[in-house]
Amino acid sequence: MAAEQKAAAVGQGTGPATGYRLLLPSQWAQIPLRRGTDEAIERILQDAYARIPADAPRDKIGPYKQELARRFRKAVAGAQEHKGLDLYLPVRPVGDDDFNLGASILVAETVLPVRDSSASQTPPSEIAVQLLTRDGAGEADLSSGEVDGALAVRREHVAAAAPDKGLVAASRRVEYIVSVPEDPDRWFIAAFSTIGGGDPRDELSEALVEWFDAVMATFRWRRG
Repeated sequence: MAAEQKAAAVGQGTGPATGYRLLLPSQWAQIPLRRGTDEAIERILQDAYARIPADAPRDKIGPYKQELARRFRKAVAGAQEHKGLDLYLPVRPVGDDDFNLGASILVAETVLPVRDSSASQTPPSEIAVQLLTRDGAGEADLSSGEVDGALAVRREHVAAAAPDKGLVAASRRVEYIVSVPEDPDRWFIAAFSTIGGGDPRDELSEALVEWFDAVMATFRWRRG
């Protein structure tokens, strides 16, 4: 499923969905995870290197670049392990802030096994809830609605730190799982994660969650 990061909203249209559109600020970059990943990584890193002050100590630049590349590639590799389609990261500074990996949006899709047409059909809303609760997040806040005319279930929860999995801090997670129009076995997933200002329930986390909900309000299907 293809993506367009910055595009005008389109109408409902007809025909099967072949991609999606999201409106994101220019500070956020899209990294495709199936094709063109290395090229996107290199382009983003070179843009970051170009912002290094000209008067920076020469003996500090090399280690800084290496650490920046290591952190960035690690984030991308983690997203690829989850079989994502696209990863969005805030890669350009806001004010005096530096390269910040404290938030991310991972886009993925899942395909349900082919169902027996003779069996009773499970309501799509129930399928969506099952998909969102299958990893055992028991205290998740679930709600349902629509995203660009398609059934959507929203889950919000706090994921505990898991140093053994590389998660050194707790994070606030918001996930939308959306039924792909005219293809009942396919589901679109947009997963937002942030550590906020160090506390997943602090004011920064709250503001970023509201921001992500606003981003999802710009979501539109792209049809063939």
